[in-house]
Amino acid sequence: MNKRALIKKIVTKLMDELDVYLRAAQFSRAEATHESSKAENKYDTRGLEASYLARGQSKQALEIKAAITEFENLPVKNFGAGDPIDLGAAVELDHAGECSVYFIGPRAGGTEVVHDKKEILVITPQSPLGSQLVGKKIGETFQLAVGDRKQAAKIIDVK
Repeated sequence: MNKRALIKKIVTKLMDELDVYLRAAQFSRAEATHESSKAENKYDTRGLEASYLARGQSKQALEIKAAITEFENLPVKNFGAGDPIDLGAAVELDHAGECSVYFIGPRAGGTEVVHDKKEILVITPQSPLGSQLVGKKIGETFQLAVGDRKQAAKIIDVK
């Protein structure tokens, strides 16, 4: 697996998301300051709501910018069979006969990309699954919480 290419795909996806949030924040800001959003009475909060929305979108854009920076600065490490899982690992799991691939990233948990014809989900070490995986090695099994039940999962590969 070419991890540099994987990280580049993650960064590209995050840049696309950043563009969407920046445009949305700009639109919301314009809406908040537009003459038509001026309060007509004390119960009219359109302008205020638009300003709150713009602020939230701007904060999300800053989070995405920080994630992009961290991924761009993430050292590429190739994990061997005996290496414990850590930040930067691509982990393949088998649970209930289904294989899933996860990338342990510094931020942006929930981001999905397709790489080498596999769907890869970014998780962080702080996430429930990430915290279970960090420190484990190929071949280890653990209990994976799926909804309100647990099932055994086995680490098939770490790259």
